[in-house]
Amino acid sequence: MPSEQQNNHMLIIEDDKGRREFNLDAPVYSIGRDPRCDVRLVSQFVSRRHATLVQLPKEDGSYYYRIVDGNLRGQASANGILINGRKLQSHDLQNSDEVVFGPQVRAIYYLLKREQIQTVPPDEFDITLISPGMIGDPEDGDDHLMDDDDDIGDTANG
Repeated sequence: MPSEQQNNHMLIIEDDKGRREFNLDAPVYSIGRDPRCDVRLVSQFVSRRHATLVQLPKEDGSYYYRIVDGNLRGQASANGILINGRKLQSHDLQNSDEVVFGPQVRAIYYLLKREQIQTVPPDEFDITLISPGMIGDPEDGDDHLMDDDDDIGDTANG
């Protein structure tokens, strides 16, 4: 059966609010302190519109994300962004990249690649039924099936 690779893009944010996960699939995400941002950062040390994530196509039909300092109009953030320890204006994100927006405010980007193997769905009528009469009494120690002639209720006769 043919298999195709499926990519899941994930951004994990750590800030004053704690840790949050964002599954990425939209073409553009705004990141910052502004409550209207798609990815809100909770810290006084980040700009209202600190960065932007932009989805860009690859030749194979998949896509990747580029992070850009500031907004899409070219206005940079006050403190910039550090990507893997380097101050950059923009960066094409790779798996496990760390983006620092300010003190104790960071994001880690993950590109999760999965082989998606197409399988035949299970037969919805493939059910095994077990009748209570198919199972022997576990206290008997006998592994035989009960016969219809067995008297289950007559235990007083000895």
